[in-house]
Amino acid sequence: MKTVYINATIFTMDQENQIFDNGMMIVQNQFITYVGNHSEELMKDADQVVNLQGKWVMPGLVNTHSHILMTLLRGIGDDMLLKPWLETKIWPIERQYTTEIASVSAQLGILEMVKSGTTTFSDMFNPNGIDPNIVMETIGETGIRGAFSYSIFSFGTEEEQRLNLKGAEQFSKDYKRFAEGRLTTMVAPHSPYACTPEALIESARIAKENDLMMHIHVSETDFEIQDIETRYSNRPVEHLRKLGVFNQPTVMAHGVVLNDEERAILKEYDVRVAHNPISNLKLGSGVADVVSLLDAGIKVGIATDSTASNNNLDMFEEVRIAALLQKGMYKDATKFSAQTALTMATRGGAEAIGMGHTGSLEANKRADFITIYPFDKEHLQPLSNAYSHLLYAARGSDVCDVFIDGKAIVKDRICLTIDEEKVIAEVNRLQGRFA
Repeated sequence: MKTVYINATIFTMDQENQIFDNGMMIVQNQFITYVGNHSEELMKDADQVVNLQGKWVMPGLVNTHSHILMTLLRGIGDDMLLKPWLETKIWPIERQYTTEIASVSAQLGILEMVKSGTTTFSDMFNPNGIDPNIVMETIGETGIRGAFSYSIFSFGTEEEQRLNLKGAEQFSKDYKRFAEGRLTTMVAPHSPYACTPEALIESARIAKENDLMMHIHVSETDFEIQDIETRYSNRPVEHLRKLGVFNQPTVMAHGVVLNDEERAILKEYDVRVAHNPISNLKLGSGVADVVSLLDAGIKVGIATDSTASNNNLDMFEEVRIAALLQKGMYKDATKFSAQTALTMATRGGAEAIGMGHTGSLEANKRADFITIYPFDKEHLQPLSNAYSHLLYAARGSDVCDVFIDGKAIVKDRICLTIDEEKVIAEVNRLQGRFA
């Protein structure tokens, strides 16, 4: 089926960062086949013509690190440092999870993401007490694109650790390609502090044998650096390098505490960084030097982390804070331009998590895009400064429509793949179990 979208301002986020004021986009068989100026000739054999009535169109946003099974934990453990937050709040509650709780929390997280413009995400989850196959099937039904990864921990008895690794390996094999290719998985050892060297070596083996990326929390706090140095006589980056973790393409969540030598290692091994500015601020972890990462040629994407440490999944807010922090940290307003920031939230983020088939609006890319109707929104005026507004003024609540693989997932701010009322009711019923 050939669908032609007309009468739109299209922000492609491609290499040339093209913008088409009287733009037209053609979608066939889940792919974009044309983006450019309006052409009557190209419309002749269209099966469907959609008049977007002047809406802004841009690629769907890419959230490079999240924890959607923690969406139910929004507001739990506020105003705490990372280590006590994990050990006294998050992990004990996650041990009470059931498959039902995990599935409903995943739906709520995806509902929030798609309604605020995110079409692709990369996530890691705690498999304790749940059936991950049912949760993955639930995610597949929502229509979202992404990588959903089974966290590896070195907690409990040796047998529990063995079963955790076995479960992660089976999950990796089963879901390398799922939901018509929209979903995949990565190998996700939680962190150098929550995994033994043996577990990290096994994680690297699983990733290599299944040709999968790695996804791991690294260098998030000063305490982590000191802890790993005390345990292994190396900082986290060198520790992981020696264990072979970086031999597979790796997404490193956070990267707040890094030095020049470590950035050189990340560049050498093509380690990508998922930058979580709001979570890092809320947990008091610090501010990652993203400018130095980019200057070193390292791929960086923007991420929200979980709603327990953020407390929302609005990527428009996240990318704005990311840009402002770098300007403030360097005391230089020229740092981290709007183009740089928006690229990291779209094409750059997609490339960082190995999904370069999305993230920009250009021929042969997947038809993942969102629309914004700006005309009745005072904070998006004047219309002539639209590109600036996408970074400095837009909100997730401005998103009207969301398409993934050319299929409408959200239409006029109503999600078509998730029963919104039911999910919200179930979340509030189930959350009461943790009171």
